[in-house]
Amino acid sequence: MLNKITPLILTYNEAPNIQRTLEKLTWANQIVIIDSYSSDETLEIIASYPQVKLFQRKFDTHATQWNYGLAQINSQWVLSLDADYVISEKLAEEIKELPENSPIDGYFIKFKYCVFGKPLRGTILPPRQALFRKDKSIYIDDGHTQLLQVKGKSAMLAGYIYHDDRKPLNRWLWAQDRYMVIEVQKLLDTPTRELSLGDRIRKQKLFAPFIILFYCLIFKGGILDGWHGWYYAFERVLAEILLAIRLIEAEEFKEKA
Repeated sequence: MLNKITPLILTYNEAPNIQRTLEKLTWANQIVIIDSYSSDETLEIIASYPQVKLFQRKFDTHATQWNYGLAQINSQWVLSLDADYVISEKLAEEIKELPENSPIDGYFIKFKYCVFGKPLRGTILPPRQALFRKDKSIYIDDGHTQLLQVKGKSAMLAGYIYHDDRKPLNRWLWAQDRYMVIEVQKLLDTPTRELSLGDRIRKQKLFAPFIILFYCLIFKGGILDGWHGWYYAFERVLAEILLAIRLIEAEEFKEKA
């Protein structure tokens, strides 16, 4: 099965992460990377992997960037990865043993979130449909991120992807602020009745940061991970606070317009 899969990765200034991701993909005959004109050492690191086919494209939305990447792939299957996703050995072995004539068109993969390389007990990240047939799939935008639409049957794999982002805090804050501007637009443009329960709570601004703190530390067991668990919880609380502040700002400007 592995020889029918092409990993697809998006990059932008991912020097702290991309090498660890690529080291776990040495089984791939070809890896397609779509880079948004990185200005750090990302391209130099990528150049040391001869199986990588690199394309550069100015970023507009996640969905168009991913779909551009899909258009560069010739294999039957695609494994879509962020530049800070590290494939576990268990997952690689599981994918290797998948039957080539399976009726399944897409596989969901679970995550283990890492803080400074240490896997946590729990994460708020839902499983992602990351392995799929190219001819059955397309990406659409959804707030600050994207959704993959796969026509056909789906299944869940047992192995994990490690989400191990080691970029500095200032880069994380920069990215989160950009994401939250887009998320605010989604919350304001979508009728409340069409929002998920989580997004309805976020739209109220006050409760989401407290709920996410409880969820990460207690419900997901982060308190048992020591300071790594607290760090992750604080990150998620800060992201929700940024969203609330951006939401208040947008509503105020809208009223005065």
